[in-house]
Amino acid sequence: MNMSRSKPLLAGLMSVMLAGLMAFILTGCTEKVHIKHLTCEYETEPLCVTASQPCFGWQWQVPSGVSSSVKSSGASGKAMQTAYQVEVTDANGLDVWNTGTVFSAESQHIEYEGTELQLLSDYNWRVKVWDAAGNDLGWSERATFRTAPSKDWLDSEWIGAITRKDCRLPEGRSFEGNIVNRDRDKKEAWSNADTLSRKSICLRKDFSLERKVRGAFVYICGLGHYELTINGSKVGDDLFAPLWSDYDKTLYYNVYDVTDRLKRDNAIGVLLGNGFFNEQGGRYRKLLVSFGPPTLWLKLHIDYADGTSEDIRSDSSWKYTFSPLTFNDMYGGESYDARLEQSHWDSYGFDDSSWRDVVLQEAPKGVLTPQLAPSVKCHEKYGVQSSWLKTYLPKAKKSAPWTLSGDSVHALVLDMGQNLAGFPSIKVKGHRGDVVRLLVGESLSGDSIVSQSQSGGPYFYEYTLKGDKAECWQPRFSYYGYRYIEVQGAVLKGMPNPSGLPVLEDIKSCFIYNSAPVVGSFESSNELFNGVHRLIQMAVRSNMQAVFTDCPHREKLGWLEQLQLNGRGLLYNYDLTTLWPKIMQDMADAQYDNGLVPTTAPMYTEFPSLWNDSPEWGSSCVMLPFQYYERYGDDRLIRKYYPVMKAYTDYLEASSDYHIVRQGLGDWYDFGAERCGFAQNTPVPLSGTAHLYYDARLVSKAASMLGFVEDAQRYETLASEVNKAFHKEYFRADSCIYGTGSQTSYAMPLYMGMVPDSLRNIAMQHLIDDIHAHGDRLSTGEVGNRYMFELLADEGYDALMYRMHNHQEVPGYGYQLKFGATTLTEQWDPRQGASWNHFMLGAIDEWFFHSLAGIRYDME
Repeated sequence: MNMSRSKPLLAGLMSVMLAGLMAFILTGCTEKVHIKHLTCEYETEPLCVTASQPCFGWQWQVPSGVSSSVKSSGASGKAMQTAYQVEVTDANGLDVWNTGTVFSAESQHIEYEGTELQLLSDYNWRVKVWDAAGNDLGWSERATFRTAPSKDWLDSEWIGAITRKDCRLPEGRSFEGNIVNRDRDKKEAWSNADTLSRKSICLRKDFSLERKVRGAFVYICGLGHYELTINGSKVGDDLFAPLWSDYDKTLYYNVYDVTDRLKRDNAIGVLLGNGFFNEQGGRYRKLLVSFGPPTLWLKLHIDYADGTSEDIRSDSSWKYTFSPLTFNDMYGGESYDARLEQSHWDSYGFDDSSWRDVVLQEAPKGVLTPQLAPSVKCHEKYGVQSSWLKTYLPKAKKSAPWTLSGDSVHALVLDMGQNLAGFPSIKVKGHRGDVVRLLVGESLSGDSIVSQSQSGGPYFYEYTLKGDKAECWQPRFSYYGYRYIEVQGAVLKGMPNPSGLPVLEDIKSCFIYNSAPVVGSFESSNELFNGVHRLIQMAVRSNMQAVFTDCPHREKLGWLEQLQLNGRGLLYNYDLTTLWPKIMQDMADAQYDNGLVPTTAPMYTEFPSLWNDSPEWGSSCVMLPFQYYERYGDDRLIRKYYPVMKAYTDYLEASSDYHIVRQGLGDWYDFGAERCGFAQNTPVPLSGTAHLYYDARLVSKAASMLGFVEDAQRYETLASEVNKAFHKEYFRADSCIYGTGSQTSYAMPLYMGMVPDSLRNIAMQHLIDDIHAHGDRLSTGEVGNRYMFELLADEGYDALMYRMHNHQEVPGYGYQLKFGATTLTEQWDPRQGASWNHFMLGAIDEWFFHSLAGIRYDME
C-alpha cells in the first residue's frame, strides 16, 4: 500500500465548488458571490474556543440562480481564490488581528496570529477573498466566537443528595455482569450501597436581576446526565448530555447562551439521571461501575450592559427533592411516576420549603473540559406500521419481570418499521395510578411477541399516569436498540377497550444519534447497493452516540476496531471534525500505564484479557489521527496524540514473542464452516503481527512529520524486523502462501506493504484465485473486510468487488436486505442471531464513495 495516498477531500470539494463559480462567472451572471460557512475551530459561532491560536475556515457559495448544469460544467481553475484577508475584532470593535492581503488559495486551517486572545471573551471575525482576475469579492458577514474560561474560573461547588463517601459504592472497574453474577462478594458489595446513591433528583435555585443584561451563558456539567430548564423551559435540545467519558480523567461541561431567557425574576431547574457515570444495574445488568452519585456543577455568567458581571453558582444555597423518575439505568430502562410531579417546580417563586438542602459533594476526579463534540439529539420519529394483540403465558415469572400482574400477559405489539437506537414517546389518557409498560426489542419470538433474547433483557419503560388529562412522556436517561414495542396496560386509540385501559392517543419511536452533520450521500443505478448503503448508515447512526458503540442495546460500549475498519466510510458520510478528536481523547484516557489501549473506550469495565487486549482494536489510536489528516488536512491529532500512538506501538512490541503478537481476536466474525465469531480462517497472530508492523510504519511517518528523526528511524527499523519475523512465521517460500492461504492472510500483508515487490503479483493472484474458489464470495471477517476491499479497489479489481457484493446470498449484504433487515446486522446471516444493529461489517461503504463514485483524496 502507498502509505501517503491521500490529500484532504476538503480541497477536492473546494476545487469542484470553485469550478462551479468559474462557470457562473463565464456565463456573465452578475449575482454576488457569497462567502458562507465561516468556521472557527470547525464550528459556526462556537461558545467555548479552547485553542490559543484557533483556525478559521470558509467556503464560497455559488449563487442559487445559476443552473446545476452550469455549476457542474467543469470550467477551468481561473476562478480559484488567489488571496484572502481575515479581520478579527474584540467585543468593542477593536482589531486584534488583520492579515492584510494574503496571496493564497487556502480557505481552511487559517491559524490565528494576532494579539493574545482573552479568556471568557467575545470576538467577531470576517473574511474577504479575491479571484484570479483580481476582483475583490467583498467581505463576508461577521461571525462570532467566544473563548473558554480559565480553569480557576470553574469554581462552583459539586452538589447533590449524598456524598460519594456516604454512598459506600464499590471502587474499580472489575464488575463485568457475568463476573458479578458468579461472585457473591462482588454482588454483596453493590447491594450494600446506599439506595440514595442511584436516585434521580431535581435541583432548583431562584435569583433576581436588577440591571439590564447584555449577555448570559450557562456552563453546566450534570452527571451522569442532566436536563436543564430556565423559567420552566428546557435549555437546548440535547439528549444524554454531557457526552460520556472516563469520568476519572475527563468531565465534559456544556455551554448555552441563555441571554434571551432571563427576566427580572428567574429560576434554574436541573433534573439528574445516572448514565454510565453511575451504572448500578437493576433489571438487565451488563456491567456495574460508579464514579459517584448524581451530581451537578453549574455556573451562570451574566454580563450587564453597564460593564459589570455576576455569577450564579451551584452551591449550598440550592434545594433538591426526588424526581418522578423512580428508576433510570442505561441497561435496564426507565420508570416514571407522573403522580410525583410538582407543577412549576422550576419556575420562580415555587414553594420549595419541603425540599431538602443540597449536600456539597466531593468533586469527581476528572478534569472539567468544554464539550466541543456535537451532542446527541432526536433526529427522526417513526410511527406505527402495523399492530396485533397477543395473550401469552411467560415461561417463568422470573424471566418476565416486566409483566404487570397475573399469570397471563395481554399485550399489544407494535411494529414501528425501523430498527433504531432511541426510545418511545407517548401521548396517553387514563386514570390516576394506571400503569403503562413498554417492552422494546429488535426481534420477535416465534409467537410474535417482543424478544430480547439476543439484545439484553429485561429492559423496559414504565409510566404511571397522574390522570387529569392527556399526558405526554418520553424517557430521558436511557435508550435501547429496537424496532418493536410491546405495550402492556393500554390500547391504541380506536381499539375496543372493554377493560377501560389507558388509551394511547399517539406513540412514536424517537431515533437518537450524534448530531455530527451529514455531509455525504450515495445513490446509484444499483438498487441493491443503495439498500446496502442505507442499512449501513442506519446502523452507523444507531451507534453514533457519545461514542461509536458496537450495538445500541446489549452493550452500548465503544469497541474500537470498527473505527479504523470503517473510518474512511464514516468520514465520507459525516463531518467528524469535532467528534473524532473526542474519540481520540477517550482512547488516551483509557490507555494503561504500560501503553495498552484496551478494546473499549471509555473503558467502564475491564474484560478478561482475551477481550481487553487485541491489536486490531487498540490500533485505532494509531490509525485514526492519520485518517483524520487524510480527510481534513489537519495534523493536530497526530501532534497531540503522538505519545499515545508511540506508547501503544511500544506496548505491542514489548508484549510480542520475538516480534510476533499472539494475543487478540484476529479476524473477528470471518465466514467459514463454523458459526461466525472467533477467527476460524486466519491465524490470530498473523493479524496481530501485521498490525504491529502497520502501527510501526505509521508512527515512523508521524515522527518524520514532527521532526523526530531518531524516532522515525527507530520505528522504520522496528517495522522491518517485524516483517522479517512475520515472513519467517507465516510465509511459505516454496509456494508463496501466506498464513493459511485465506483471503485475510493475503489481504493484510498486501495492503500494508509487507509483501516484497518480487512476490506481490503472485500473492495477489493467490488472493484472487481464492475468491474465485469461493464462488466470488468473501471469507474475510470484519477486520479482513477493510483490507481486502480497499486492496482490491487499489489494484483495479472493482469488477470483482461488484460481483462479490451484487447478490442476495450468504455471505453478503444483499441477503440482509432480502431477510428484511433495516439496519446492518452483526452476522452475515441474521438468522444465526446476535445483534441486528451493528455497523462493524460496513467497510464496503468506503468503496461506494471511493471507487463507484470516484471521490478520492491524496496527500501528495
